[in-house]
Amino acid sequence: MSIIAGGLDHPAVVALLAEHLAGMHEHTPPESIHALDLSGLHAPGITFWGVWRKDALLGCGALRELDSSHGEIKSMRTAREHLGQGVASALLRHIIAEARQRGYRRLSLETGSSPAFRPALSMYEKFGFVYCGPFGDYRNDPFSRFMRLDLN
Repeated sequence: MSIIAGGLDHPAVVALLAEHLAGMHEHTPPESIHALDLSGLHAPGITFWGVWRKDALLGCGALRELDSSHGEIKSMRTAREHLGQGVASALLRHIIAEARQRGYRRLSLETGSSPAFRPALSMYEKFGFVYCGPFGDYRNDPFSRFMRLDLN
């Protein structure tokens, strides 16, 4: 597996992000979806990575800088055919290492609350993330779960 920054214009990335957004719409009401589309991932302060094996895109994820000490994980997704192969864990380790290298003291995320999100929540728990209240511009929402990892 190789974790490579950029590539938002690659057709495989475009397709995986479309799958990601479709999955959000399948399990979450539209007003509660906070996933970024391609234009959102191109915004300043966001670093996007693809996880590749040769020419196959296995997954993706991004890190948004909220301020000089706080980052947010965005757009974590493993391609369906690569679920259960450690893709998300490898990428999450990479993002956590990058956040530490940047000097962030905290890493936060928002994800869904329906049963479809249970595998992701379990993974974040295994990495030491704890449940917390909304951060940044988020508000309490029964369809959202908020988590944080203190990096000190």
